Amino acid sequence: MRWLTLYARSRQVPACVAAVLVGTTVAWSLIADDQPGLRTASIVLATAVAATAAGLSGQDLALDRTAAIRWLPRRAAHVLLIGAFAAATLLVLQRIGADLAPTAVVIRDAAGLTGLAALAATAFGAQYAWTLPVAWPTIAFFIPMSDDLPFRITTWMLRPPDTTAATWTAITLAVLGTTAYAVAGPRR
Repeated sequence: MRWLTLYARSRQVPACVAAVLVGTTVAWSLIADDQPGLRTASIVLATAVAATAAGLSGQDLALDRTAAIRWLPRRAAHVLLIGAFAAATLLVLQRIGADLAPTAVVIRDAAGLTGLAALAATAFGAQYAWTLPVAWPTIAFFIPMSDDLPFRITTWMLRPPDTTAATWTAITLAVLGTTAYAVAGPRR
């Protein structure tokens, strides 16, 4: 159990958890009364994923790379836990207040946004892992909701749960991001 405690501390898990709780509560309280729905849910999820994405790198990348442990399963588990924590945070907030999105949408969006964070950590470094999960929903808010395939892919996090293109986009992002991060780790 000691390795888990050390790993959590090296990844700033306590600070990330505090940031998620504060950030999602503030985002939810500011927006929930005005316009509850999928947009609010995606903002809360993006906030949670962006806050926890800072922990995708340790204090010293060289030290991480020389460790005598297998990083692939730990990195994959870390990404999956980020997605699960983000989804759980929104689901708990929904139990307290307004119903923002169906559970299937929350899980789908959390998986896709977490995959984006893992891709950003792999491509740009963990300090910039927040960029893609914040940028994609921000851009998607200004794209018209059309039934054309490119629009359904671009606005995947704002679509109902039965939208096939949205589901496959989220699955693809989650699998690509988790695999890339688990294999390569964060950029130096």
